[in-house]
Amino acid sequence: MAEKYFTKGTFQFMKDLADNNDREWFAENKGRYESAVKDPSLRFIEAFAPHLQKLSPHFMATPRSLFRIYRDVRFSKDKSPYKTHTGIHFRHDRSKDAHAPGYYVHIEPGSVFATFGIWHPDGKALRAIREHIVEEPAAWKKASRGKKFRETVELSGDRLKRPPKDFDPEHPLIEDLKWKDFIAVKQLPQSFLTAPDLPKRLTDLFKVGTPLMRFLCDALGVAF
Repeated sequence: MAEKYFTKGTFQFMKDLADNNDREWFAENKGRYESAVKDPSLRFIEAFAPHLQKLSPHFMATPRSLFRIYRDVRFSKDKSPYKTHTGIHFRHDRSKDAHAPGYYVHIEPGSVFATFGIWHPDGKALRAIREHIVEEPAAWKKASRGKKFRETVELSGDRLKRPPKDFDPEHPLIEDLKWKDFIAVKQLPQSFLTAPDLPKRLTDLFKVGTPLMRFLCDALGVAF
């Protein structure tokens, strides 16, 4: 039988960490973190890399795809030192010098989901996406309204209450133009993450988003 990446122990550790979010407890249980969370995450990322390359050669699956467990508490009222979830982000190879879409997996007790798209783009990138929707309405509809897309994921994120400045409030796609994030989300059961064929399952899910990811890359002037 194929080896699993994540197990019930992954989620149990995060539950225990949420109940004991302090440095002393974590120091005593760091071995559990590494064996139940960090090591499986890195094994999964390595196994997923060739699948991701088939989706697009411009997204990276490397050890840096795994977010650090340590919280940045400098500007937060919550001084809990550790994140009680695990995030894995497959970034675009231009993400250092351009706003670009990406793929993401969130692992947390009671909240497992996968997303793709672009979250919180800066003003310039957001305007470029909106202008591309206006210029290429048919491509946008194909990217965001395809049958398989609608059956699998849903658009999510923050949105404006009023039409964005400099865009026609009567535009037929004005509700789409109100989005401030352009991400598609799929809520998943814990069993999705603990399946031994996780790389293939996730590939099939992300493949549904290819038209959206291609549209966003085109809008932002980066390769897909």
